[in-house]
Amino acid sequence: MSSRSFKQDLTCVFGQPVAENPTQAMIEAAYRHHGLDWRYLTIEVAPDDLGDAVRGLRAMGFRGGNLTIPHKVAVIEHLDGLTEAAEKIGAVNCMVWQGEGDDRKLIGENTDGKGFVESLREVTDPAGKSVVMFGAGGAARAIGVELALAGTTSFTVVNRTEQRGLELAKRLRDKTKAKAEFVHWEGDFAIPEGTDVVVNSTSIGLFPDVDARLALDVSTLTEGMVVADVIPNPPETNLVRDARDRGCTVLDGLGMLVNQGVIGFRLWTGVDPDPSVMRAALEEVFGE
Repeated sequence: MSSRSFKQDLTCVFGQPVAENPTQAMIEAAYRHHGLDWRYLTIEVAPDDLGDAVRGLRAMGFRGGNLTIPHKVAVIEHLDGLTEAAEKIGAVNCMVWQGEGDDRKLIGENTDGKGFVESLREVTDPAGKSVVMFGAGGAARAIGVELALAGTTSFTVVNRTEQRGLELAKRLRDKTKAKAEFVHWEGDFAIPEGTDVVVNSTSIGLFPDVDARLALDVSTLTEGMVVADVIPNPPETNLVRDARDRGCTVLDGLGMLVNQGVIGFRLWTGVDPDPSVMRAALEEVFGE
């Protein structure tokens, strides 16, 4: 008889829709590279089934998991607690086990914003910067809170749904030291002079709707600005192309995805993964 174990350690992502989420390619490449017999499963979970899915994850001994649209807020009631950052953000994209035995708890963390801040730090220090952010969903909350914790001083939240935009601006003011105002998004938004960083945290341009364009006055993008798109699929969105054409410093969604993947990987396995292996796997997927 072989003494080999046929049981892999399991991690996952829950979402709906989830088929276009490329995280598996990146995480499993890193598992192979680091000699870990682990798997990362991409699992379609409807909102009404989320509680059952988290109970299943517990019952089947998963080592952790990610959450994507539309589960990042709804999952909170199914977890045992939140990290400080996740509590401030009010959204979770990463489930991590903490403690041992009877004290073992499934904790919600948020790596979205941390991954974004690490990407931004590669081109500029977020401290003291003025940010325009399109969108007010889970990604926007995470990015806004983490930028504020990293010293960003002012935010303009641009969103079509007034209530969500107002809520995010208030959250940033209440939970951090930053100034934040809401602007209702109508027509093509003009980026105010003096803006340092522009962030698309909406799903506009996400596959399969790759021709979609942010309602933005492109002529108001200037060379001194950093323009970031959180969309990883495709990495070359219309916003990325437009900003590059205007001479802006551009961050695509792959950098953020890799950085948040590195953080999640480390939390689950205790191993510091090689980010270049993860980025290469994503670039192969997208034919870059």
